[in-house]
Amino acid sequence: MIGLIFGETHFPIQILKKVKKRNLKYLIIDLTKGRFNKDKQSYNVSIGQFGKIIKILKENKCKKVLFAGKVKKPNFSKLKLDLKGIYYISRIIKSSRLGDVAILKEIIKILKQERISTISSVAFNPELTLTKGNYSRVSPNKEDKIDIKKAITTLSRLGKYNFSQGVVVRNKKVVAIEGRAGTQKMLRRCKSKKFRNKGVLVKFPKKKQDLRIDLPTAGLKTLTQCKSAGLKGIVLKSKQNILLEKKKCISFANKNKMFINVK
Repeated sequence: MIGLIFGETHFPIQILKKVKKRNLKYLIIDLTKGRFNKDKQSYNVSIGQFGKIIKILKENKCKKVLFAGKVKKPNFSKLKLDLKGIYYISRIIKSSRLGDVAILKEIIKILKQERISTISSVAFNPELTLTKGNYSRVSPNKEDKIDIKKAITTLSRLGKYNFSQGVVVRNKKVVAIEGRAGTQKMLRRCKSKKFRNKGVLVKFPKKKQDLRIDLPTAGLKTLTQCKSAGLKGIVLKSKQNILLEKKKCISFANKNKMFINVK
């Protein structure tokens, strides 16, 4: 029995499809507003109900869990708490100051204390990660490679900013660095009337990032936003990114003379 602890985004849906296809025994700890209510194996639980979460997992003999999807910082004043939730809430509040991912990391620590381990979010979907290579007909040219190198160097110096996973570089200049608001808002700031098919988005994991729960994710929406921003392509990290709707992404890149490159 595997415990699937799900938040928002499309990623949990992909995992659930694969788990069902493999006829694996599972249960869902739904941390959303009832997104998985239709599944008989789903339990809609507040992030503050640790006693309930641990009880569900142990009663079903779940010794391993998998996290997927975004868990937003809750309104702590309105959070439903049980006894263990009250005991652990100060740790959650403290971690929340470092960002949404820090909340999940703290939950992992709490589960570990309860002898419940966490496995990689792509344990059942390794096909969602890519290995080194170029996945589109168009490859980065000399100018693109200079921009890519600049972006990677910039990201490598941002270790202390736990929310920065993406950088946009155009004409050797850093145009934008991803903040707490995420990739979408960053790309909106990068729109240019002057440039078309120029510049690159690089999305890499942060230093010391917990790759079990926090793999940078891209998909068709990312590609369309890059196109709108006038960028030529995206660069991901080998086996350390998630690419949703891979076939559609490659098709879109080929149609729009963009590149998808993996380092």
